Amino acid sequence: MTHFTSRRTVTGALVALGLGAGLTTFAPVASAQSMADIKQKGEITIGMLVDFPPYGITNAQNQPDGYDADVAKLLAKDWGVKLNLVPVTGPNRIPYLLTNKVDLLVASLAITPERAKQVQFSRPYAAATIVLYGATKTPIKTAADLKGLRVGVARASTQDIAVTKAAPAGTEIRRFDDDASAMQALISGQVDAIGCSVTVAAQIAKRVPAHTYEDKFTLVQQDMGIAMRPGQEDLLKNVNAFVTRNTANGELSRLYRKWLGVDLPKMN
Repeated sequence: MTHFTSRRTVTGALVALGLGAGLTTFAPVASAQSMADIKQKGEITIGMLVDFPPYGITNAQNQPDGYDADVAKLLAKDWGVKLNLVPVTGPNRIPYLLTNKVDLLVASLAITPERAKQVQFSRPYAAATIVLYGATKTPIKTAADLKGLRVGVARASTQDIAVTKAAPAGTEIRRFDDDASAMQALISGQVDAIGCSVTVAAQIAKRVPAHTYEDKFTLVQQDMGIAMRPGQEDLLKNVNAFVTRNTANGELSRLYRKWLGVDLPKMN
């Protein structure tokens, strides 16, 4: 393949990504980068979202912060290198990685088969978990138990889709403008349960007496991986070792509790 053809292919692929089209095959621009390369450079550049709280935010000093930022800091500390955090967006995070603007993505990137054709994922380091959350006294064990109950969700959200898919005929699904409205509807008794993230559930638990509400069951869990360019086997091995070690010693769970108020969920 000529250099010109390679550049044209890459440009076309990035345009497709920018338009939201699925990318089925992609030859990485960079040669494989190893852990030794990063240590020799003495610095690692990591892309992260800053508009996806509490995983990625901008703090009062206008610096990237959140769970992903803390994970990136922990990785750089473990490897003994300086950290350079680069804010990315949902649409441009994979193009940033594939064009060598960043070494890794710790950017709340859910592991999906389609994305796995573009990037190489580590084992999961985080998850976005959506649960069915309701009064402890209300007997709900499975989706079948929702028949005849009122379930609140934020309109057009992931939890709306999940509840709509799981709920049997006879469930009254009440849609609200946002999570805060659904939360208030649960507390005021307008609904029997809500579909929400574990973060929202933890916020509700802080506002009411202990054991008022509980997680009934998980509606959906999206595991997130640290992403790197394809073919970087040495880097993948070292990133996986980092995730495995800090999952086993409880460090990732400590950071997860700090930002999400709950323990790191069990992941594959």
